[in-house]
Amino acid sequence: MPAMFDGVKLAAVATVLYIIVRCLNLKSPTAPPELTYQDTALNRFLLKSCSQLTKEYVPPLLWGKSGHLQTALYGKLGRVSSPHPSGIRKYLPMQDGATATFDLFEPLKDHRTGDDITMVICPGIGNHSEKHYIRTFVDYAQKDGYRCAVLNHLGALPNIELTSPRMFTYGCTWEFAAMVGYIKRTYLQTQLVVVGLSLGGNIVCKFLGENRVNQERVLCCVSVCQGYSALRAQETFLQWDQFRRFYNFLMADNMKKIILSHRHSLFGDGLLKKVDADLSRLYIATSLMQIDDNIMRKLHGHSSLKEYYEKESCVHYIHNVDVPLLLVNSADDPLVHDSLLAIPRTLAAKKPNVIFALTLHGGHLGFFEGDVLFPQPLTWMDKVIVGFANTMCQWEKQKPPCQSGLLTGSSCIEAKA
Repeated sequence: MPAMFDGVKLAAVATVLYIIVRCLNLKSPTAPPELTYQDTALNRFLLKSCSQLTKEYVPPLLWGKSGHLQTALYGKLGRVSSPHPSGIRKYLPMQDGATATFDLFEPLKDHRTGDDITMVICPGIGNHSEKHYIRTFVDYAQKDGYRCAVLNHLGALPNIELTSPRMFTYGCTWEFAAMVGYIKRTYLQTQLVVVGLSLGGNIVCKFLGENRVNQERVLCCVSVCQGYSALRAQETFLQWDQFRRFYNFLMADNMKKIILSHRHSLFGDGLLKKVDADLSRLYIATSLMQIDDNIMRKLHGHSSLKEYYEKESCVHYIHNVDVPLLLVNSADDPLVHDSLLAIPRTLAAKKPNVIFALTLHGGHLGFFEGDVLFPQPLTWMDKVIVGFANTMCQWEKQKPPCQSGLLTGSSCIEAKA
């Protein structure tokens, strides 16, 4: 009898260990990012000089191979030992009465090239400059000689009231354009590195592709963990695969809190009836799609949810981007379905200015690095963005003048003429 109980205990222990190994994905190997790109002189230089793109990405052994834990730690903790960079908040009045805000952080030393370089940063959904992951990245970039301008999504800051019946959306580029315009006017010699994180990646790629003028003075763009098409993504967010439906519920709950915190600005003075929005449906909404269909699309004048998602997605604009573009995603990102990754993979195969890097691990904006249990303060994401930007600055500094047309289609003869 005791022997039988021992066997049951061993079976139970083995079952628990099996579940842990499966859930934590402990048997998954580590590997360098999977890269899709065309063989050009610039891309060879980038891959040779930006080591993060070709070296093995090693997450913390015990939990770092779980996309869910990487995502949860990013969402809950942001980053480890987050610094507190000192910046100045700027307020920009918009034509429709809205007030865009962004935080400006000056570099803590000269850039290694001696040039004036500004990173213009667009955070993830409902995020702003006070988030831990943004503060960590800004501090790191400042110490490497970059000025940083971080957009605060309209309505995201809890202590800033809306001045018009409008808040941020998936793809509205007006506030980001206002911030970029301010930087260009104020720092006439500065060049820009454009950075978009999650939803911010969609916004910055859409901004650059909307008008070629938006690409002037832009050295490069880095987009991390975006989904590229809101229309295609919304179908996957209703699936339980990778618990995506649960994440949808959590994000919807956060959006509800943001909207309700500004309900007087958004729906006061009869505006609720004017836009035909149903606030009662907002209270019971359990998905982003329900909120978008009943509230957001109506606030922004779209006749259908499909139209709203189509016009908000960068997939219709990203092919117009001609500056060097690094698109980063993680294969275990529980928010971005694998089917959406065909968009950046196809783009990188067709356009010489695009590199698509797909890591095996990292979750959604996690990308923690470490040995066994404890992550390092800086993530792989922080390092790859700054490393890519440094490499592009170095390329611009040392390349022959005639190579300035390599990505724009002009030739040496045209440049001399």
